[in-house]
Amino acid sequence: MRKTWVTVLAASIGVAGWTNLAVADLFSAKGPVIAILADDLFLGDAEGHYSGAGTLAIQSRKKNPAVSCLGQFTSSVELGGTGQMQCNDGASGSFHFERLSVFSGYGVGTFSRGSISFAYGLNAEEAAPYLKLPEGKKLTHNGTELELVDL
Repeated sequence: MRKTWVTVLAASIGVAGWTNLAVADLFSAKGPVIAILADDLFLGDAEGHYSGAGTLAIQSRKKNPAVSCLGQFTSSVELGGTGQMQCNDGASGSFHFERLSVFSGYGVGTFSRGSISFAYGLNAEEAAPYLKLPEGKKLTHNGTELELVDL
């Protein structure tokens, strides 16, 4: 009898674990990121979870498309968010951000090779006021992708 209860308990814990993973996925959101890092345009995605934790992945669009960066963050409604990011070229840094909504926001940070400004969950037009563009450049959409172009 005791062996049966142990088996039932173990099975219940296993099902509860799978259920928690499914619920966590239901309360996760992924959205676009537009970033200016050291005067270069980076695009990517951020994924946030109900817990406030999340990940960020961005890639250079022009200067060196081989450069990509990965990061982690935590956030709360009251405090906004903070995070760390490491790039595959050795650059690293930290950032903080403010939420505009549950699915969008903007932030800034400092990296070993310069500053970063970014917006997430916004299209290019909505993100523009939050991005610190390089001198003499503007952000445009050429019909298929975003670009930094001369004014």
